[in-house]
Amino acid sequence: MMESWPAKDPDEILDYQFDWTDRLESETIATSQWIVGAGTVVILTNPPHDPSIVGAITTVWLSGGTLNENCEITNRITTSAQRTRDYSAKIKIKAK
Repeated sequence: MMESWPAKDPDEILDYQFDWTDRLESETIATSQWIVGAGTVVILTNPPHDPSIVGAITTVWLSGGTLNENCEITNRITTSAQRTRDYSAKIKIKAK
């Protein structure tokens, strides 16, 4: 599944989310991993910008990126039933 997130400026640090509710059925999220598939955005992994799981919503914090590039971010989760699922988004880096 691929969606588009709002654009970000290279100087911004912003949080983005996926809502897995419709894809989980009766399962829960056991683990969540974030992957940069394309582009130069940076996934932040230190407080206060840790990736998180709250119920069926996963959150990632992104910084950086190069002007006018298109980035792709994937969230790979493992469910309580040991299923692995991916959810991806495109994000444009542009000056605000």
